[in-house]
Amino acid sequence: MGRVAFRGELQISWVSLIADFMLAGMVVGPLAAPFLAASGVSLLGGIADIIYFMGNHVCPQPTMGLGLASPFIMAVCMRCYGTVTGLLITRLLYGVSGGKDFYWLSQYGWNGAALASVLMMAYPLELAAEVLGLWNFNNYLVTPFGLITGLAWGLFTMPLLHGWQNMISSRLN
Repeated sequence: MGRVAFRGELQISWVSLIADFMLAGMVVGPLAAPFLAASGVSLLGGIADIIYFMGNHVCPQPTMGLGLASPFIMAVCMRCYGTVTGLLITRLLYGVSGGKDFYWLSQYGWNGAALASVLMMAYPLELAAEVLGLWNFNNYLVTPFGLITGLAWGLFTMPLLHGWQNMISSRLN
C-alpha cells in the first residue's frame, strides 16, 4: 500500500555527500556558534568552542564577525561568510542545472580555471586593500567580495565535486 517504485537504481556519490556535509557545516556553524555559546549549556558551549576554534583558523579577521547573540559574534567575518554563501548558491544552482549550463567554468578547461582564479582574487585583493589602509572594514563592503570569490570557486568546482562520476561515464561512452 505504501510502496514506491523507482525506475533507476539509487546511487550515492560519497564525494558529493561529504562535500555537501562540509558545506552544511560551513553555512550553519558560524551562525549557530553565538547562540550555542549564549545558551549556557556546557555541551552546547563546547560545540561553540569547536566552531570558534575552526573559525579562528580559517578566517583572517574572526573578531569582525557580526554580533548575533550579544556578547557572542559569528565565528567568521562577513567576507568569509560571503564566500560560503557563494558556495551555497552554486551548490543549489548545481542541484537545479546538473552542471550542464554555459556558466559552469570547469567545462572550459584551462580557460575556465583562469577565469575562476581571476574572480577568486576578489577576496584577497579586498583584504589587501584594507590592510594597506585604502578603506576600513565594513560588512557591507566585504560581503560582496567574499560572495564573488565563493561564486567563482563554486562555478568551477561544483561540477567537479558532484558530477565527476557522470563526467567519467560520459567520456567512456
